[in-house]
Amino acid sequence: MTHARRRLQRIARLAAVGGLLCGGLMVTDAMASEASAPRGGPAGTSGGDGLGARLVLELGTSRTAGTWIGSDGRQVVAVTDTDAAAEVERAGARAEVVRYSMSRLRSATESLSEAQRVPGTAWAVDYASNKVVVQADSTVSSADWSRLSDVAKEIGGFVQMQRTGGAFTTRVNGAEPILAANGRCSVGFNVTNGRSTFVLTAGHCGPVGTAWFKDRRANEPVGATTASSFPGTDFSLVQYRSGEAPGGTNVVNIGGGKGVQITGSADPSVGQQVFRSGSTTGLRSGKVTGLNATVNYPEGTVSGLIETTVCAEPGDSGGPLFAEGLALGVTSGGNGDCRTGGTTFFQPVTKAMAALGVNLTGGATPAGGNGAGQAPLNPAALPPPPAGTDTPPGPGQANGPTTVSSIFGPRTIAPGLVVIAVSVIGLIATRSIWSAQDRRRYRTHYSQSWS
Repeated sequence: MTHARRRLQRIARLAAVGGLLCGGLMVTDAMASEASAPRGGPAGTSGGDGLGARLVLELGTSRTAGTWIGSDGRQVVAVTDTDAAAEVERAGARAEVVRYSMSRLRSATESLSEAQRVPGTAWAVDYASNKVVVQADSTVSSADWSRLSDVAKEIGGFVQMQRTGGAFTTRVNGAEPILAANGRCSVGFNVTNGRSTFVLTAGHCGPVGTAWFKDRRANEPVGATTASSFPGTDFSLVQYRSGEAPGGTNVVNIGGGKGVQITGSADPSVGQQVFRSGSTTGLRSGKVTGLNATVNYPEGTVSGLIETTVCAEPGDSGGPLFAEGLALGVTSGGNGDCRTGGTTFFQPVTKAMAALGVNLTGGATPAGGNGAGQAPLNPAALPPPPAGTDTPPGPGQANGPTTVSSIFGPRTIAPGLVVIAVSVIGLIATRSIWSAQDRRRYRTHYSQSWS
């Protein structure tokens, strides 16, 4: 009987400890997924509005080499001398002294652009390593690799050559699909010139005059492309046939019956967590790893792009990049997929809107960028999602738009906390019960031995 009780005691304790471990993993996983705002500024605000960007502007490109958000959330500024480092620290950012200035790094990227073009290559400045990283995909021949490596050696040791898997391609097809005779692309954001409303999407999706529809049979017209830029840059405007975007929910559809309200536009910061939504791969997240990146697609070279670790696949092209309710970019292209990972590039919305003379619809004051206003991506104006996926809420539905941080917020960690609490209570209760039984058995034995 005693052995049986001991076995039960061990089983109860193991169950409680297992519950603690399970609850801890649930909380850790939820916290790892949570979208937190960078310190030093509002969530999702542009690097151009932040302390780091201001210090770079004040100190100049000959004394600085970029700014990014550190792992602790603080702004980090790369500087080339100790006096500049002291100024950065006094301002409240963290300084990192590096060898090469931004002027030198930009000169390297210009030299790469002037060299003979090699499709399947891309480069961007890696602020944290103080290098220019050149990537060459699987389509680049050994001869082209050797030739580009020679160019890198002539520039200097701070140009790093790197092979990467897959192929750098434009991601034709789309997030919220609009279809044309030559393929499928995504709605990025709704914009206006004050008279008409347009879809802002990728320029490689189609030239001026391309007709777009909601369905493959071309029975439900959306509109036609009225302005397009590709290569060089990668953006276009599709004017709604009716002149106005239907509905007015002003959200990016992220699946699961949820949407993210877009309240303005911004330029991202290196190190910032960002999100992309697409019908092929759904909601995906990653970090910004570079700005002003250049990609040599088979169709041509595109510069000034946002480089990220967010995965994408064919079917995601032109779709929205955003963070905490701010429009950041539209999907241009990349390599890899969402099973093995990869690099994806985005056309910044602030530069696209400035070039096109449009603003995000809604008229709200932006958090940063070029003065664009509120940007609704309206699920009600788009074709239904593919079979088997969740339908986004439309106007008047119970599920209103939410921010990504509310999806990955306290509600997601609550189940883990409950499991931990129940396990702790069970462990304490188990110990108390067995301790009380042990005391009773001892008193009984003691009384019998002295009777």
